[in-house]
Amino acid sequence: MLYEGVLNKMQTEFNTPIEYYLVFKNNFININQIIDRDIKIDFTGYECLNCGQHKKIFRQGFCYECFYSSAQVGDWIMRPELSKAHLGIEDRDLEYETKVQIQPHIVYLAVASDVKVGVTRKTQVPTRWIDQGASKAIEIVEVPNRYLAGITEVALKDMFTDKTNWRKMLQNEVLETNLEEIRNSLKDKLPDEVKPYFDQTNSAIFNLDYPVLQFPKKITSLNLDKTPSYQGKLKGVKGQYLLFEDGTVFNIRTYEGYMVNIEVI
Repeated sequence: MLYEGVLNKMQTEFNTPIEYYLVFKNNFININQIIDRDIKIDFTGYECLNCGQHKKIFRQGFCYECFYSSAQVGDWIMRPELSKAHLGIEDRDLEYETKVQIQPHIVYLAVASDVKVGVTRKTQVPTRWIDQGASKAIEIVEVPNRYLAGITEVALKDMFTDKTNWRKMLQNEVLETNLEEIRNSLKDKLPDEVKPYFDQTNSAIFNLDYPVLQFPKKITSLNLDKTPSYQGKLKGVKGQYLLFEDGTVFNIRTYEGYMVNIEVI
């Protein structure tokens, strides 16, 4: 079976285990169904996810020009505290920014390696945690816009990491911790304008199970620019990574906008 298309982050379905789909323009692969089979990946070119032109990808699936002009990759994406749409202030495109920023957001704790604090839109729960490879997660507070979520994350950053140790995550080295107890200790540390939302927020713990037959002991990252052709036996999926029997891991998110042929052998 041969599949051709442009890489974009895998779509997921919250299940036990999580279902993964690699979706192309004209077809898709249910990744769970090809675990324990050999697959061959060939890099064939670039296609910007924004403008569709065959330009070299700069970051996040965008060419250089689109990365510095599109509202989809403004600074407020990575730093929610910079959001200004609630004030009617434009960064790159106020209509788009209003649609994305002024909607319910969740500040959460997740454990993929260590305890991490993060922000996501409510509509992205639990997708955001799946993409990070979290084993479990809990909501700290739900707020009505991205700015309030951002200042909450900033207030808590000194207590927790805001990044995932991806190597530990892929090797399933996950810190044992009581997320509910940690969450309950945070109310007094929230910004004053956020505290009223704490008791209204769902505090159930999400547990996430990934389709992995074998976790890698020693990790080698597949770099399509240096190794444009690779073949290996797929042993699992976690986060946005494909895990292979020889210890090779392939981060789909890193190579968004790359055109590939994928053959299932």
